[in-house]
This record gives sequence, structure tokens and C-alpha cells, in this order.
Amino acid sequence: MQTKNRGAVAGIFFGYFIMGLVDVVGISANYIKADFSLSDSISSFLPLIAFISFAFLAVPSGLLMNRIGRKNSVLVSFIITLIALIIPVAGYTFPAMLMTFALVGIGNTVMQTSINPLLADVVSENRLTSSLTLGQFFRSISSTIGPILVTSILLLTGNWKNVFPVYAGITAIATLWLWKSNITERQTNRNKSSYLSTLQLLKDRHIRILFLALFFFVGIDVGMNVYVPEFLQTHCKLPLQQAGLGSSLYFVARIIGSLIGAVMLLRYASGRIYLYTMAAGVITFTVMMSLPELHTALISIFIIGLVCANVFSILLSLALQHRPDKANEVSGLMIMAVSGGAIIPLLIGVVNDLTGGSTGMYILLICFLFLLSSAIYLRKSK
Repeated sequence: MQTKNRGAVAGIFFGYFIMGLVDVVGISANYIKADFSLSDSISSFLPLIAFISFAFLAVPSGLLMNRIGRKNSVLVSFIITLIALIIPVAGYTFPAMLMTFALVGIGNTVMQTSINPLLADVVSENRLTSSLTLGQFFRSISSTIGPILVTSILLLTGNWKNVFPVYAGITAIATLWLWKSNITERQTNRNKSSYLSTLQLLKDRHIRILFLALFFFVGIDVGMNVYVPEFLQTHCKLPLQQAGLGSSLYFVARIIGSLIGAVMLLRYASGRIYLYTMAAGVITFTVMMSLPELHTALISIFIIGLVCANVFSILLSLALQHRPDKANEVSGLMIMAVSGGAIIPLLIGVVNDLTGGSTGMYILLICFLFLLSSAIYLRKSK
């Protein structure tokens, strides 16, 4: 299904930009850790709180779509995100930041569950993977701007927390834009789904492999965002303000990779691209951990960003195309896998505390190896 309403399409892509605001958790966690003198284990609870809602609320968000529609679900997610961003303006305390990150996570859960099926309503099926990749491009722009904006605001105002009212204003604009957009949603079987029936989709081996792959991929994505600054501090002796830009380097690479992917996915099979990029990811990450000089680390971070750029959209589109009759439920189930962004960074933080270094980053190598294995399975099953 396609629409001539370009304003609606633009409004949805603006939503992907708002989706990227959750990645401010990464750089914010480093500043909050310094402000409140937190350990790695304690500071890792910030991304845990932001992403754990995906484990519990993604499937209910899919069921919510069945009741109120996809566009209304996205609007609800924007409003929750807006409330979250206003909290730090009222008062900067550790409990307040926990509440902020929790609400950002809840809003992002509803947003990611509903915005992808909403995009599927306004693009043709043969362009879905490419369109989802383009959506991730806008998300990557937001994620890239985050650390740069935080550092710039810190230098200009002396207070990094002023980033929150800026983000709140952007979210308010996105909310009004989408609210004004006219979108005709594809009809689905809205009364035949439940939490249990959605989870039963995991009995399908194809869906199960895609679910686990997405779980480990988001663990890589959030783990890179949160721990690249610390990795550069411990291995390359960079101060936090410079090391924090390592996250931006990762997301700049994701922007470039998303643009390249949006074109390549129109010409080449997504499974083949997934296989080759994951093989490159395993090799590059191994090199980064083995040769942690500054130039090697920066080049490796950039390459990892490139190979990760299209993974989310590939996995999600493969799942949606496998069961188009259950698009809302599949979307909720797959977004549930985003909880990997809570579990994997927590494990990294615990290992780092136990070893006193950045040894926990090797957990991301294990994640890459699983993704490569899943890519091989998907190619063989095809």
C-alpha cells in the first residue's frame, strides 16, 4: 500500500528521529555516573531501566495497537516521551533520572512497536525493508546528534542537562506533525490476539531465530553506545568529553551505513547483506579488542557502526514478511527483543567491575558470533 501524502510519510520518519532520543541514555549515563559517583554496576542500571520495559510492555503495546490503532499508539508514545524529558527540568536528582529513563523506555517501547507497522501502511511491500532502513537512518541521525549536542550544550551553558528541554521541544513538534497527518491504516484482525497467542509465535523456529538475533543485536547497539566512551578512556587514555564523542563516531557510521543500505537493499537480498556484514562485524570487533591503539579503535568503531546500520530493519522486515497476517503481534514480539539493550549492558558493567577494565566488551563479541550463526541459518533455510 502506498500513499501520495508525503507529509504523512515525513511525519513517520520524524517519529524515527524521536525514537533515537533513547540513545541519549548512553552519554547521559556517563555524566550521571560522574555527577553521583556511581560504580559501573550501578550506572548500568540506567540503560537497564530504559530498556527493560521492552521485555514487559512490547507485546501489550502490540495489543494496544489492535484497540486504538497504530497512529494513535505512536502519538501516545510521543506524549510519554515528552513527559519524561520534562522531569529533569523540574529537578536533577538520581531518582528523577531513573524516572526519566524509565518513561523514555516505556515511550520508546510503544513507539518502536507501532511505528514500524504504521510505516508498512504507507509503503509498498517490496520497499518495506529499504524504507525501514531509511527510518533507521533518521534514528541514527538523532543518536549521532545526542553526544555532540550534550557536549556542545555543556561548553556553551556549563550544564549538560539543558539538552532535555531542547529534546522536549523537538518531541512536541513531532507530536503535532503526526497528529495532523492523514493516514489510512491497513485493517487487521483486532479481536483475535492475546498476550499468550503472541508469545506462541515463538514456536515458529524462523521467528524464534529472528527474535534472538534482534535481542543480541540491540545488546551490541546499546553496549557500544554506553561503553565505547569507557573503552576509549581505559584503553586510549582519553578524557570523558573526548571519549564521549566515540559514541557519535559509531552513529555517524550508522548514518552512512543506513544510506548505503537503503540503496543496496533495493538491489540485493537482505539475507546476503546480513551474512556478509555480520562476518565483517566479527572480524572487526576481534581486531578492536586485540589491538586497542587509538587509531585502531576509532577505525574499528566506525566499521562496526557501518555493519550494524541495517541489521535492525533486516531482522524486523524478515519477521513481518514471514507472518504478514500477524503484523501487529509480530512487531510487538520483535520489539520485546529490544530488552537485550537492558540485559547485555548490565552484564558488561558487572564484568567490568569484577575485572577492573573493559573486559566486559568481549560479551559483544559473543553477540556478534550469534548473529553470524543466525545469518548462516537464515541463508540455508532460504
